[in-house]
Amino acid sequence: MTDSPLVLVANSGDGSISTFSLDGGRLECLAVTDGLDGCSTFAVDAERDLVYAGVKGAPAGILTLALDRESGRLTPKSRLDLTDGGMNYLALTSDGTGLLGASYGGGYGISCPISNGTVGDPASRIEFPNLHSVLPSTDGRYAYFVSLGADLVAQYAVTDDHRLVPLTPETVAAPPGSGPRHIVLNTAQDAAYVLTEFSGEVLHYGRDTSSGELTLRGASTAYDTAKNLGHSVFGADPLAHHYIWGADLHFGAGGRRLWSSERTESTLGAVSVADDGSVSAPDRFTVTETQPRGFAVSPDGAYLVAAGELSTTVSLYAVRDDDLELLQQIETGRGANWVRFV
Repeated sequence: MTDSPLVLVANSGDGSISTFSLDGGRLECLAVTDGLDGCSTFAVDAERDLVYAGVKGAPAGILTLALDRESGRLTPKSRLDLTDGGMNYLALTSDGTGLLGASYGGGYGISCPISNGTVGDPASRIEFPNLHSVLPSTDGRYAYFVSLGADLVAQYAVTDDHRLVPLTPETVAAPPGSGPRHIVLNTAQDAAYVLTEFSGEVLHYGRDTSSGELTLRGASTAYDTAKNLGHSVFGADPLAHHYIWGADLHFGAGGRRLWSSERTESTLGAVSVADDGSVSAPDRFTVTETQPRGFAVSPDGAYLVAAGELSTTVSLYAVRDDDLELLQQIETGRGANWVRFV
């Protein structure tokens, strides 16, 4: 087994996942696994070397794939069909026994049990318009679904049999018209952060670690305000109108930086996180792959890999506090939009 970290990249346009090794500040492509129609999200169980990939088609579904770390190949093991639309975001519970999914087009979220790598039928289903992401708490007791269409975060307790039980209240508002998109939780689990697509902000929610409930505390801009981008609206073409188009959000090492991507100007920037959890705008921005829908930061915070929907390469950066040093660009595939370190 290779000791080098692996990076997986979903190429939605090619229906594939590329597997790269990262060694000495260089990426090497080990394999490209085809036959993953429209794959734009996946979750990785690194302990069991399993990848759960959302695929489109008739019907859409979730594929379980076995990862061979030496060759980089992914081998199909099982499939769950989804007749109401494919997943735009998948997230695993930390013990690998539950899978959460959010469907943007279908407007529904699911919680499924996993047994020996096989995803079972949903134990619970919730419905909100344009669900864009979902994340469980580290202890697996709570789950948070983000609805771009309704400007809210829906919050649930998760039972031992993977059912979703609404908290009181069931939903927490985001600013009207902001278009909340991707959510992350900090290491202490006492704060959640949501990147908005239309207003380009990082929203800071306080989190009660006992009850799981969220409370909106504050916000910061996350896009390059010098570019004079307009506030976007649902259904608008952000490129045609030069509107904000927020995309992905990830913590850097130590939890003091929140890296975010914006697709109209194709930039990456690092929002600062203070000791009290409050956020402040980035001081600098890096132009990256065209339309950076997805990127990821290595667990040690030393590297960032960004993909672009309108490029066929990914960029590898060394992270220097809030600055990025380009180390390499390497071919991956068409429509690259999801990146994870393994």
